Amino acid sequence: MTHKIAVIGGDGIGPEVTEQAQRVALAAAQRAGLSLDFEVFAYGADYYLEHGVGIEPGRFDDFRANYGAILFGAVGDQRVPDMAHGRQLLLGARFELDLFINLRPIKLFAPELCPLKGKGPDQVDMVIFRENTEGLYVGVGGQVRKGTKDEIATQSAVYTRKGTERIIRAAFEFARHNDRRSVCMTDKANAMRQGHELWQRTFREVASEYPEVEHFHLYVDVAAMEMVQNPERFDVVVTENLFGDILSDLGAGLQGGLGTAASGNIHPGRCSLFEPVHGSAPDLVGTGKANPMAAVLSSAMMLNHLGCPEAAQAIERAVIDQIAAGDTTVDLGGNLSCVEVGDRLLARVSR
Repeated sequence: MTHKIAVIGGDGIGPEVTEQAQRVALAAAQRAGLSLDFEVFAYGADYYLEHGVGIEPGRFDDFRANYGAILFGAVGDQRVPDMAHGRQLLLGARFELDLFINLRPIKLFAPELCPLKGKGPDQVDMVIFRENTEGLYVGVGGQVRKGTKDEIATQSAVYTRKGTERIIRAAFEFARHNDRRSVCMTDKANAMRQGHELWQRTFREVASEYPEVEHFHLYVDVAAMEMVQNPERFDVVVTENLFGDILSDLGAGLQGGLGTAASGNIHPGRCSLFEPVHGSAPDLVGTGKANPMAAVLSSAMMLNHLGCPEAAQAIERAVIDQIAAGDTTVDLGGNLSCVEVGDRLLARVSR
């Protein structure tokens, strides 16, 4: 089977890390009997400055109909200070393709990478399900008397029963099928009573359908504290858009930084987008210091989404072995370049 993959390197180090991710994913897929057909698209700041749009009309329809996945690099360029092209690409993909799951595995690959004393891979191993299409990020709001002393700005959060239920159910389904013992839902219902009461009620109702999975609730401030003090308490976490954005980056810190933080923007069974969590890091462009591991791990998530878990597991094993061997870029304590890290990952996966 051949899967067509759209590659959007984007800005800064995005093209550098996605190039390595393509190499490693292709080798892992071939060994598992899967064929990948990569097509590179030049969307990014340069495209936006030339054409006035981040992506042309109709392209998301093309992705939905003809591509199995999108492998994304990074966006961010000082020539576009309001990040208009980034919003059109990333938020556009989330809303146009209905990618309602932002999946963030928080997995510590080596104890020396964790900033927490006495915590190792057995204690830092959770998965965050962040609702990806609702909440405060839908853009509902406005400004009155802008630029004056009497300026008023509003930003409204939107929650629906459908959106809330499907992300909570996805978290429980993941727990059921991946031998995860518990699901924690986190919100701020004590202060945001209307929208988050819907979350609490829906969570209780869905949880009743999964009696074999432990479930519990924490307010988001308590959850953040517990992630630092007792990360082993968490297995699967499900939360709304804003809180998921914050907690997942806290989780990236627990696993050793953005260099190994992968993510997926997913609608099960449909074209979905996979990207490293880090930004475009313009100061690293062309230096060879960009760490491709997060992009490579994102490609592993992509392969799993495409129905090839053995290829995804091969990539993860290669990353673990490589970190243990010290074959990393400088941010993880090594001295290899971006391409050299890709070369060694490729060799490990090929073996």
